[in-house]
Amino acid sequence: MLRLIACFLYMGGYLVWSLPKLSGIKRLPEDMEFEQKKRRIHETPKNWSKTFMALTGSQIEVQGLNNIPAGSVLFASNHEGDFDIPVLIGAIDKPFGFISKIEVKKVPILSAWMEAIDCVFIDRKNREKAADSILAGVDLLRKGHSLVIFPEGTRSKGGPIGRFKAGGFRLAKDSGVPIVPISITGTADVFEKNGRLVKPAKINVIISQPIYSWQYKDKDLITIADEVRDKIIRSRDEKRIAS
Repeated sequence: MLRLIACFLYMGGYLVWSLPKLSGIKRLPEDMEFEQKKRRIHETPKNWSKTFMALTGSQIEVQGLNNIPAGSVLFASNHEGDFDIPVLIGAIDKPFGFISKIEVKKVPILSAWMEAIDCVFIDRKNREKAADSILAGVDLLRKGHSLVIFPEGTRSKGGPIGRFKAGGFRLAKDSGVPIVPISITGTADVFEKNGRLVKPAKINVIISQPIYSWQYKDKDLITIADEVRDKIIRSRDEKRIAS
């Protein structure tokens, strides 16, 4: 219970504390070098994520950082639990945004930070607006921003990896960026699997080799989704065998 209270007090306090930094981001010079500006914006979310996960007492092992290519990419990860997001923000050096459900826009300060790091909000109940959001995501990728998708669409809570929805891979198909599969295990052990309390866990993040546009451009979205899912499952199984 104490870890749960500490985590959520820290989260709320940090968001309030970050308001001046959020205001400062809006005043960054327009002519600032693109990569430098992205990294400046991501400093605050990254610092928050690392401290937030440290409060859980969890151990995080990251493999395959050298597999992330230069330039914009579409990260595709399985989705174990709520703590996937801070784990990825803290673990991956390349700045990126998330594809998120539109409901998160109602959360003050947090939604402003998500907009600052170029997250894309999708209204799943409105097909036309969802299509517009995908187009906005494609535009971001073409401009050099990276994005993360959770193709399962919902948390597995530590169960088997669900079937991947194909629609999110339209982002890669239309922009031509590499797809980087990511396997996450252990985040559900922090929260979802223990009565909604926060407990330490061993978390593994495995970043697989990228799938380039020349490898997927002639494939349909369902095939791409299945191949990415298979790659994530295979990397997870190989890790278990090695352990």
